[in-house]
Amino acid sequence: MRLSPDALVFWRHGFLVLNSTIVTTWALMLVMTVAAKLVTRKLATEGPISRWQGVLEIVVTTIQRQIKEVGLQHPEKYLGFVGTLFLFIAVSNLCAILPGYEPPTGSLSTTSALAISVFVAVQLFGIEEQGFGGYLKSYLKPTVIMLPFNIISELSRTFALAIRLFGNIMSGTMIVAILLTITPLIFPIFMNLLGLLTGMVQAYIFSILATVYIAAATRTREG
Repeated sequence: MRLSPDALVFWRHGFLVLNSTIVTTWALMLVMTVAAKLVTRKLATEGPISRWQGVLEIVVTTIQRQIKEVGLQHPEKYLGFVGTLFLFIAVSNLCAILPGYEPPTGSLSTTSALAISVFVAVQLFGIEEQGFGGYLKSYLKPTVIMLPFNIISELSRTFALAIRLFGNIMSGTMIVAILLTITPLIFPIFMNLLGLLTGMVQAYIFSILATVYIAAATRTREG
């Protein structure tokens, strides 16, 4: 039983490694890019719309509403980043129903990359909204003594993002694998369904936390 898809290596040459995590991640990005292109190639602004456009509009408006509820008054500005995070994690976890598939979110390298992306985005959005000097001053609040603690807090929440997503996805995969060895087939099916629900919840939590961090970094002008 593999604890991570990183353990399944397809090709290795020196320090270069092509494992299941890399292959699956790029395959998911390719499929999602093609699907997005197909869905958006014939968008209608009036009259009847396609079923796929209807689904797309529901997804987009729901994500926008969630971003605004967090406290960001211009959700369209952050929709691309937050929406991409949510959709990638959600699709990655939902595909777990496919035989032989191991979600890349079950790899600490993937969740760390996602968390680092959030960390970088928070800094960029914060600097854009408050200015470079204004954003740096936010690390000195309420007093300059808090500077090291604010930096540690910024780094630790990034680490927590990565560990939370990795731990939940990996543990779910391990539980199903163990049940397959000690119980009849029917019970793990219900566990897989529960795993899909958990995967969606984790996608929601990760993207909401990213939005909260962005809102905190941009609160000076967004309020």
